[in-house]
Amino acid sequence: MFNNVTIIGVGLISGSFALALKEKGFTKKIIGVSRTEASLKRALELGIIDEALPLEEAVKQSDLIYVAIPVDATIPVIQQVMELITDEQIVADAGSTKFALCDALKDHPMRKRFVATHPMWGTEYSGPEAAVHGAFEGRACVICEKEKSAADAVTTMENIYKAFGMHLIYMDAAAHDTHAAYVSHISHITSFALANTVLEKEREENTIFELAGGGFESTVRLAKSSPAMWAPIFMQNRENVLDVLNEHITQLRKFKSSLEKENIEYLKELMENANKIRTIIK
Repeated sequence: MFNNVTIIGVGLISGSFALALKEKGFTKKIIGVSRTEASLKRALELGIIDEALPLEEAVKQSDLIYVAIPVDATIPVIQQVMELITDEQIVADAGSTKFALCDALKDHPMRKRFVATHPMWGTEYSGPEAAVHGAFEGRACVICEKEKSAADAVTTMENIYKAFGMHLIYMDAAAHDTHAAYVSHISHITSFALANTVLEKEREENTIFELAGGGFESTVRLAKSSPAMWAPIFMQNRENVLDVLNEHITQLRKFKSSLEKENIEYLKELMENANKIRTIIK
């Protein structure tokens, strides 16, 4: 049981984290920190946080500081937090990229009090209103560079995520970013690109969206995601994302070629190969 927990960022992930902490009895008080006064006000109204404070004051009062903000802001904010904490406090993040952050903190004297985590869950929505109960149940959570964090800090975060119903995966930061590019980042770029493709065509044919069904909606759902969050993720994981994009473009060219050459056998072969994903995703 923590006396106080601070969440830096009061949106989808941090808000859902705060709700889960209270539901599981880890703390009675959540302090919120945000650059946006409107977000803090809304988080208070929704009961996600119990108090809003400036960062320095919030950190000094808290046992756990959980950072879930766009990745371009995460490094300077966590560096600021690390200058304020003691050996009794824990800092954890929920960012979608890990290498740049871990590299920036590698020589910090308080590095052992930081636990790099990535709960693999999210929706296309953002802001305090997006926070939901039971968000993390049945999902994976990656913990990076476990050996560089203090054992008690790691155990605490493990216990929290396990209580949320998550299963834990351990890897180094570079491996995390490579895998995240394949299972998360490429999905978002593809969705953004498809939405732009259809929006461009819709200028000519205004009935397109009238015909859109569930398949289209599920495919472009991620295109509703916040650019303020995802643009920094793509840039921070640029090399891995480019690598995945190149492979994705190669696959698209194969489909294009099969259609151009009216090669139905090759087209079926491409789709049958894709069907193998059933053995991985049920």
